[in-house]
Amino acid sequence: MKTAVQKFGKFLSAMVMPNIGAFIAWGLITALFIEAGWLPNEQLASIQGPMLTYLLPILIAYQGGKMVGGDRGAVMAAIATVGVICGTDAKMLIGGMLMGPFAGLVIKKFDQAVDGKIPAGFEMLINNFSVGIIGMILAIFGYYVIGPVMEGVLAFLSGGVGFLIDHKLLPLVGIFIEPAKVLFLNNAINHGIFTPIGTEQALETGKSIMYMIEANPGPGLGVLIAYWLFSKDKTTKSSAPGAIIIHFLGGIHEIYFPYVLMNPVVLIAPICASVVAILFYSLMGAGLVGPSSPGSIIAFLAVAPKGEQITVLLGVLIAAAVSFLVASPIIKMSGAKNLEEATSQMQNMKAEAKGTAAPSAPINTGAIPGVVKKIVFSCDAGMGSSAMGATKFRNRIKPLNLGITVINTSVDNVPSDADIVVCQEVLQERAKASGPQAHIITIGNFLADPNLDALYKTLEQRANGGGAAPAPAAPAPAAEPAKPAKTDVIIKEGIKTGLPSVTKEEAIQAAGELLHKLGYVNESYIPAMQERERTVSTYMGLGVAIPHGTAEAKGEVKKTGIVMLQYPDGVSFGEEKAYLVFGIAGIGDEHLDLLAKIGGIIEEEAQLEKLKTVTSPEEVLAMFQ
Repeated sequence: MKTAVQKFGKFLSAMVMPNIGAFIAWGLITALFIEAGWLPNEQLASIQGPMLTYLLPILIAYQGGKMVGGDRGAVMAAIATVGVICGTDAKMLIGGMLMGPFAGLVIKKFDQAVDGKIPAGFEMLINNFSVGIIGMILAIFGYYVIGPVMEGVLAFLSGGVGFLIDHKLLPLVGIFIEPAKVLFLNNAINHGIFTPIGTEQALETGKSIMYMIEANPGPGLGVLIAYWLFSKDKTTKSSAPGAIIIHFLGGIHEIYFPYVLMNPVVLIAPICASVVAILFYSLMGAGLVGPSSPGSIIAFLAVAPKGEQITVLLGVLIAAAVSFLVASPIIKMSGAKNLEEATSQMQNMKAEAKGTAAPSAPINTGAIPGVVKKIVFSCDAGMGSSAMGATKFRNRIKPLNLGITVINTSVDNVPSDADIVVCQEVLQERAKASGPQAHIITIGNFLADPNLDALYKTLEQRANGGGAAPAPAAPAPAAEPAKPAKTDVIIKEGIKTGLPSVTKEEAIQAAGELLHKLGYVNESYIPAMQERERTVSTYMGLGVAIPHGTAEAKGEVKKTGIVMLQYPDGVSFGEEKAYLVFGIAGIGDEHLDLLAKIGGIIEEEAQLEKLKTVTSPEEVLAMFQ
């Protein structure tokens, strides 16, 4: 039940999260240009109505349809949701959440039913008309059924919130919010429930307290300050200041979850803080004009109504103070887990929340296929870890001359002709869902893992005539013109040597900031790098880590780039230490040649040791030429 709820919540939030920028744009237009706004303008204020009525529901539905049915599902969802919108006077954010995935599923099932049955030459005709005709039918269905039903659901939810507010019970919601956040339901609750309800309230009153309940950074801030001042564990104490910056200014609330997990009793502190803050905001009649995402103090104040910034800020400070006062004696008096243990526990819980729970030990499904033609290395984004792992393994088996293709992809895009999929343990369920025909090999890291060694030995035996017959050798491909090397993927300014040891989060933050400073990524790519690490470790083995953003953050990459941070004393990545941290931002496969070069260097022990200790950026750059 817990896993099912987490998966459902993640699915809801996944429809809203990519469109948060549109919600913020709507909120800012509302805050600035309505009659009571900062810069009243009747003409510009007229924009916010159509955005709320049409744009936001259609964007949500489009994303939901795409998640289920790909690009055709996205178009279907947009068509059908217009029917839902027109079938009711209510604002259909929730209607879009329902119709989007439903429309995607309908076209997906249709495509499966006609797969292989369309006469040659009629593919485009049938593909286009199927979306048009089925989309029309679903729009009519949405007009007469989905719209009115969802209007009733929204009225029920809004009535429940109104009941809590009228009876002064809304602060009790805080009792459930903080435990849910630690279970990684924070985005699901905030964007799947509070944002749609808050948007309805903001339409009527110009603001909503629902936007403030989950996003308030105060409760987590108080916990982190308490650990900074009173923790007896040196690692925890030294890591807290960096976590405070990332949490309070960056809005990444997940960074304080391990500190709560170190001592679960500390959870009382953010619960009390959340209850008190909601009570304060209720008494003051406070609210935000739009969702605060991420939940940083900057975003929180940016969507505060005109003249209410002080009230909004006071609520955050009150929450931080209450959380600090409650957490401090608990931290002083009780022992706590090691921060690394708690972080590992958090990663497992995060994986469960995404439906990628890690098994207790590596699980390999069945025997290695008798004939292996394609091996796929998969990671969450398919950008860095799997690329380097695939390059290293491809070079390793090349002398065996087995005719095996080795590629890398995102774990959610495993090709249908993959015979073997290699992925980290926490991703195996997603790999099975994406490539059900493939044999799954789970690993701890992509560079030095006993399961990879076992796979190599099996293939080596086949090459030497033992075991199953090897795949027919592939014909040698025709020589291609050499592509000009990209000289700006890594530059001297992107190489930092001799850095003092820091926490993993601080190292990733530094790599992201350097990528941003050099113009490779937008600033919003940096939180996605932290998110990627919390989901699945980017530690590669051999003292190398390659942090990069999530698959969803690929749009934040402006141009391909890699930076290198050298930590001679190492940075703890769980039980291992990384001495070389390569921050990666890639468009397409432009960065793969350099990753292959890096992989070749670290395969040679002498070269790897040199890379860990060299002090000149110019010398490092020369090694990559």
